[in-house]
Amino acid sequence: MASTGVTKRSRTRRAGESAYGLLLLTKNVAMGLVALLILIAGVWSSWDDAKPTMLTKGLERGTVTVSDCGDEWCTGSFAPARAGGEAHGRVRVDKAVTDGTGDRVPVALKPGTDRAVRTGAAGVLHAWVPFGGSLLLTSLIVAGGLGLRRTGWTMGLLGAALLGASFATLTL
Repeated sequence: MASTGVTKRSRTRRAGESAYGLLLLTKNVAMGLVALLILIAGVWSSWDDAKPTMLTKGLERGTVTVSDCGDEWCTGSFAPARAGGEAHGRVRVDKAVTDGTGDRVPVALKPGTDRAVRTGAAGVLHAWVPFGGSLLLTSLIVAGGLGLRRTGWTMGLLGAALLGASFATLTL
């Protein structure tokens, strides 16, 4: 009789291989869920400022003239862009979107608050900075934990491009 070279594996070995496969599947699902959670958290934290920055219909738009800056916020007077709009004495704007005292920044007021968000390309890019950071962080999980290197590199480069574009537009 000629041997075909196929040997039957024992039940113990087959069970061990199945358990290892189950562990790999569990690891990949867990890594995917963590990556998805980080991306959702980035979008969630960005959307609070991105929504009034991008969807300005119905919001009061105008210009803030910065008069005072603290550690994180600058304050100034708001002048409406449309005739008949209401001028506000003091509104707050993120310090990162201004050049400091005396700067005039195009903004939209968040409804029901004294907060203003920068409009235009610089404002939109600045609003999405947390999402850019989540893309960078998730790229490490996707490339390292899931083994999807090209997807990880793409996510990382997109996150770095978003952060770089935000920095470039705010410093112009």
